[in-house]
Amino acid sequence: MDVVMPSVVGVLGGGRMGAGIAHSFLLAGARVRIVERDLESARAAKERVERDISRSIERGSVEEGFKELAGRLTTSVDPAEFSQAELVVEAVPESWALKVAALQDVERHASPTAWLATNTSSLSVDDLAGQLSNPERFCGLHFFNPVPASKLVEVVLSKHTRQELRELSVGWVEGLGKTPVVVHDSPGFASSRLGLVIALEAIRMVEEGVASPESIDDAMVLGYKFPIGPLALTDVVGLDVRLGIAEYLESKLGDRFTPPPLMRAMVARNELGRKTGRGFYSYGD
Repeated sequence: MDVVMPSVVGVLGGGRMGAGIAHSFLLAGARVRIVERDLESARAAKERVERDISRSIERGSVEEGFKELAGRLTTSVDPAEFSQAELVVEAVPESWALKVAALQDVERHASPTAWLATNTSSLSVDDLAGQLSNPERFCGLHFFNPVPASKLVEVVLSKHTRQELRELSVGWVEGLGKTPVVVHDSPGFASSRLGLVIALEAIRMVEEGVASPESIDDAMVLGYKFPIGPLALTDVVGLDVRLGIAEYLESKLGDRFTPPPLMRAMVARNELGRKTGRGFYSYGD
């Protein structure tokens, strides 16, 4: 089927991931409506997206100017902004209760013909679909951080997802200039499950004194052609985020996802990575 990009896209949550998703759809020609929990968060989301737009223009990767791109962006605290959206992508923090409440709220305000997607990196898309009134119009679109630079999006299908949405999602991802990888719902999907196993083992190696974080990351970058080492990537994602995913996958898949004590200790010390200035590496201003 020929896939047309949605002309209006809603994004629930304007943090780093949500802003990146909004930026991608803006560059693809859509009008984007970001909804946040309060005015301060909405202003911060607008600044994030505009910063990404400016960087794209500086790199020469877009033909439109700042005024045209930023003019298609709206930030708000009112979910009624989703009423005209053809697609709404949920990008709130990785909490089951929070995501369920957020997705149900979107359904109440969006058109009944709108498609709905979650950016969850690990939670069951089947289980989330089961909390919705129209589960057949729902799937996972797992974008990767940082969204503007990443070329991968996991399209996660639940047992309810319509074939039409599968085909549309693949087309949308390709229209964003990214590569879709289609997976069926399973804890951690493909990417989070494999990526986390490597990260947890790298943390255990630091814990056991096998090698320094720098040496472990160099081994994977130089020896296995990883673009970034597993510990440096953990700092980018956030140790708290990866701890939450590990705990969820441990509950679903067993002991191989048990978080190392070092990981828990670092989170307790607020050594979460880039966002707090210290993780496996230190980050200056």
